[in-house]
Amino acid sequence: MTDQAILVTGAAGFIGFHVARQLLAEGRPVVGLDNLNSYYDPALKQARLALLRNDSNFTFVEADLADRETTAALFARHRFDKVVHLAAQAGVRYSIDHPHAYADSNLQGFLNVLEGCRNNSCRHLVYASSSSVYGANTKLPFAVQDRTDHPVSFYAATKKANELMAQSYSHLYRLPVTGLRFFTIYGPWGRPDMALFLFVNAIMAERPIRLFNHGKMRRDFTYIDDVTRVVSKLIDRVPADDPAAANAPSKVYNVGNHHPEELMHVVGLLEQELGRTAIKELLPMQPGDVLETFADVEDLTRDTGFAPSTPIALGVRNFVTWYRDYFKV
Repeated sequence: MTDQAILVTGAAGFIGFHVARQLLAEGRPVVGLDNLNSYYDPALKQARLALLRNDSNFTFVEADLADRETTAALFARHRFDKVVHLAAQAGVRYSIDHPHAYADSNLQGFLNVLEGCRNNSCRHLVYASSSSVYGANTKLPFAVQDRTDHPVSFYAATKKANELMAQSYSHLYRLPVTGLRFFTIYGPWGRPDMALFLFVNAIMAERPIRLFNHGKMRRDFTYIDDVTRVVSKLIDRVPADDPAAANAPSKVYNVGNHHPEELMHVVGLLEQELGRTAIKELLPMQPGDVLETFADVEDLTRDTGFAPSTPIALGVRNFVTWYRDYFKV
């Protein structure tokens, strides 16, 4: 008997929380899994979970996907029809100093999810990839068909590995898989290691904000509510056999705002919302970083009739409003 509940991994994380909340709002039962690790303040994860627990259709499981036996038992018990895999060790810079954390979570953890899906008749696995797979590509905008075999960080390498692992399982076992290459997601309840969060923390504390490549960078900032809408639309859209994917039921999409923003412009919006001037520390380019990201979302728009489009000024205002409310500042 398959479980009508959708499994959302990383449910206490930034994107996982929002996706779980969206699915619950649609009346879908959700089993949320998270290992509640201390990569950043677990209190923020607990606060997100507390909101999800207000819904009687939500069940929480604290577990580590890298634990093979626990993961296998969870899948065998629930036999999930649909899985949204958003649990991962995130962060480009952290991966340079802590590569093993990425191998455990992003490789071993993902393999255990694939095995759980394969062995329990899952009908669709939607999983998070990243715009970082494009590496230092200079052709803009980044299109799904572009080469992605030159990662410039170990984090990016694990995300590309996820795409290849999913493709192989799709081909071998007819497991329908959809990979989402996320572009710089931001918004309320965000991760404290992400640029907007770091900038607001620093501006409020009157500390310098660190701007790499002397602030001359562009990012395709993508608002979280647009991301949840994409996942909601795609979860029921099971991929057909794709000639471009060796006739496997496998698909990959870019999920981005398709409108890169100058980093200095975003800092200016934050200054405006906070009513304070940032102290700017201009630094050279960091290892593992790229100058610009820009999503080609033509495939996504064609298949879902939707593309992210929240203006950066509105998204920044919503983030600052949430920040002030959450931290009472």
